[in-house]
Amino acid sequence: MPSRTLLLSVSLLALSVASARAETQVADQVDAVVIVARDKAGLLEKTPSNTVFGIDKPLIETPRSASLVSDLTLERYGVQTLDGVTKVAPGTHTASFYGVPGALNIRGNLAENYFRGFKRVENRGTYSTPIGGAARIEILRGPPTPVYGAGKVGGLVNFIPKSARDEGRFLAGPEGEATATFGSYNKKLVTGQFGAPVNLGSAEGGVYVYGEAEDSHSYYRGIYPRHQTLEASADFDLGSGWSAAFGGMAFHSEGDVQTPGWNRLTQDLIDHRTYVTGRDTTLKDANGDGRLTPNEIGAYPYASALYLPYYGYPTTDANHTLDVGVGTTRLDRRTVYISPVDFSKTNTQTLYFDLAKDLGEDRSLKLQLFHDRQDNRRFVSYGYPSAVDAKVSEVRLTYAFPTDVGPVHARTLAGVSHRWFEGRRRESYNSGLIALDRRDISFGATATDIIDSPFDDEPGGIGVRWENDNRSTWKQTGAFVTSDIAAGRWNLILGGRWDRYEVESQDSGFLSFTAVGRQAADRDKATWSASLTYKLPVGLMPYASYAKAAALEMSQAGDIAPGLVADGSWLSSSDLAEAGVKFQLLRGTLIGSLAAYRQTRTQIAGAISPPTVQGLRSKGVELEVRWLASERLSFTFAGNNQRTTVRGPDTSFQYIPAYTAGVPGAQGYGGSYVVWSFASLPGRSGDYAYTLTPKSVLSLYGTYTSKGYDWGQAGATLGVSHVGRTAGTVQNAVRYPSYALVNASAFVARGPYTLSFNVDNLFDKFYFTPDADTYANLGALPGKGREWRATLKRTF
Repeated sequence: MPSRTLLLSVSLLALSVASARAETQVADQVDAVVIVARDKAGLLEKTPSNTVFGIDKPLIETPRSASLVSDLTLERYGVQTLDGVTKVAPGTHTASFYGVPGALNIRGNLAENYFRGFKRVENRGTYSTPIGGAARIEILRGPPTPVYGAGKVGGLVNFIPKSARDEGRFLAGPEGEATATFGSYNKKLVTGQFGAPVNLGSAEGGVYVYGEAEDSHSYYRGIYPRHQTLEASADFDLGSGWSAAFGGMAFHSEGDVQTPGWNRLTQDLIDHRTYVTGRDTTLKDANGDGRLTPNEIGAYPYASALYLPYYGYPTTDANHTLDVGVGTTRLDRRTVYISPVDFSKTNTQTLYFDLAKDLGEDRSLKLQLFHDRQDNRRFVSYGYPSAVDAKVSEVRLTYAFPTDVGPVHARTLAGVSHRWFEGRRRESYNSGLIALDRRDISFGATATDIIDSPFDDEPGGIGVRWENDNRSTWKQTGAFVTSDIAAGRWNLILGGRWDRYEVESQDSGFLSFTAVGRQAADRDKATWSASLTYKLPVGLMPYASYAKAAALEMSQAGDIAPGLVADGSWLSSSDLAEAGVKFQLLRGTLIGSLAAYRQTRTQIAGAISPPTVQGLRSKGVELEVRWLASERLSFTFAGNNQRTTVRGPDTSFQYIPAYTAGVPGAQGYGGSYVVWSFASLPGRSGDYAYTLTPKSVLSLYGTYTSKGYDWGQAGATLGVSHVGRTAGTVQNAVRYPSYALVNASAFVARGPYTLSFNVDNLFDKFYFTPDADTYANLGALPGKGREWRATLKRTF
C-alpha cells in the first residue's frame, strides 16, 4: 500500500499543475526511487563515473565495456582480493602470478592498477593489492582514457577510496563501523572506519579514515600473510567555487610469499595427484650454511651444473638425476613449494591532492597531484631474489567546458600532464641458479635445494650477487583532449593525446646480459580513440569504438631495461576495435552489455636480460547482466569467450619441463632445462595459442534480502563460477581440466550489528591455476579448498 499512496500523491501533484510533462517527470522520479530501493547488493551505479573517458558519464551509457563493483557488492559476494571480481566482471581471470593477487588479468593480459585515476607503480605479484578500503572498484576493458595517460589496451582496475563525500555530498553527521573476522586456517582480520563532517570557518567539508590489519595463516602450509592498511582522506568546499581534496594510503605486508605451487608437473600429477619423489645428493652443502652457494654448485656465473640448454636431443647428467627416495606419492592439496627462508616484505605509500575551481556555466578547472612509492624485498628459494625501490609522481591540470552549436551539445575536457619515475630494480636469475623441479615438495625443503641469494651476504665473496641492478628514470609530458558530443540520439566521444617521452637506464649488475653503460632515448607519440553510440527508444544502445594506444615496456618495478632502450623497443603500440550493445530494460531494473572485441598489444617475455617484447592478438565476446528481479531478489551474470594468440616467432628465453626435452622426470628433476628461443621448439616457430588463459569464464550469482522485521533483517547470496580448461604453452603440454566453484554467504542484521558468514568453494572442488610468466610450464597452483569466515560488524 505505501507504493500506491506514493503514486496517488504524485498524480494529485501532477493534476494540480495541469501539466502532462510534469507528470511524466515525476513518474520517472518514482521509478528511480523504486530502483534504488530494490538494489540491496549495490549492483547499480549511484553516481556517474569518469574512468572510461575522463568525463562523468554513467557506465550504462558509455560506449566501452566496463564494470563497477561497489563496496556493498564486495561484501555480499565475499570478494577479498582482485581475483574475486571474476564473479561480477566478465573477461577477468588471472593465471597464478605465484599465488600473489597483485594485478587482474583482463582479456588475456595483465591489467594496470590505478588509484583515483592515476597509474600506480607496477605490481605483478609483488604484493596482494588491498581492496578492503575501496568505496568501489572500476574495471575498464580497453585502453585508459587520454586524461589518465598513455597505456596499453587490455584493461585497467581503478581503486576509488572511501571518502567523506556521500554520492557527491558531505556526510550529514559522524559515522563509522568496526569489524572483526575469524575463519578457517586461523584467519584474523579487523577493520575500522570513521567519517565526520568538518567545518573550518567558511570551509565546509569532512574527513574519513579507514584502517585494516590481518594476521592469518593460509590454506597453503608455510604461508602466513600479514598486512596493515591505513587510508585517510579530507574533502572541503572552500567557498567562491573552490574545493580541495587530499589524502593517501599506506600499506605494509609481510608473508605475501610467492610460490609456484606444485612442481614436477605431469598429467598424472594433475589427474591423480601422483607425484614423483626423490632428491639429488650429487651437489653438497659443504659449508653447512643451509643452502647451495655458487662455489658448491659449479662454475659461477653460468652454473651449468643446474641447467642444461636443450638443442633438440635428450641429455642429462648426475646433477640432474634423482638418486635418493625415488618413487611416487599422492600430494596433499595444501602442500606447495615453500621453505622457511622464503620471504616478502612490502611498503607502499600513496598520496594525492586536488584543487578545483567551479567557473560557472558547467566550466571548471582542476589541478591534481599524485605520488606512489613501492619498496619490496623478496626471495623465493628455488633461486629468485628481488629488491625494488620505485616511485612515480604526476601533476595534471584539466579544464572542462561545454559547447553548444544548434542541436549539438558537447562537454570537453582538455589539459596537460607530466609524469616522472625513478626506480631501482635488483634481481638475480641470469646465471642459471634456478631449479624449480629440484625440490621434492612432499619431503620438504633441504639445504641442497635452497639456492643462495644476495640477502645472505656470504663472507669471502662466494655468495650470489645482484646480477641485474637497473637504475631507471623516465618522464612523460603530454597534452590531451576528450569531448563528449551529443546530437539527438547520437553520442560521439573523441579523445586523443600527444606525449613526449624521455627515458634513461643503466644496469650495473654483476651479470646483466644487456646493453653496457647509460642508455637514453626520447620520442614523441600520439594516441587517440573514437566511440559512437545510438540510443534506441526501447532501452538499447548499440555502439562501436576504436582506439590506438601506446605504452612504455616496463619491468616488474616499473623501470625500463637498458637493452630495450638501446634497440628502440621501449615504447610499443596497441589497438582495439570493439562493438556492442548496452541495455537498460524493465524500467531500469535489468541492465547490462554485450561486447565483441579484437585487440593487439605487447608484453615483456623471457627470463634472461635483455627481455623480449612479445606481440599478442586477442579477440572475444563478453556479456554482463545485472537484474533486480524484485525488491528482495537480484541476479548477476558475467561471461566471456576469448582467444589470445602469441604472435611468433617467440624468441624469448624460457624454462621447459624435462618431458619436453625428452628426459624422464627422475633423470631430469635435479636441475632445469632451457631454450634460448622458445620458437626453436617443435610447433612453436610461428603463432601459437596462449593457453594459460581459459577460453571461457561464466559466473551466475543470486542475492536475496528479506524485508525488515522487528528483530532485524537477513539475506543470502549463492553463486557459481565456471572456468574453462587451460594448458601449458609447450607442445604436448600438461592440461588442466575445467572446473566450477560454488560460493555462498549469508547475513543477519539487528540494529547496529551485522553478522555475516561466507563459504568459498562450498563443495571443496579440486582444481588448478597454471603459473604465469617464465615458469608457466614448470609450476601450477592447486586451488584453495573449502574456506569459511565469519564477520561481526558494528556500525555507529
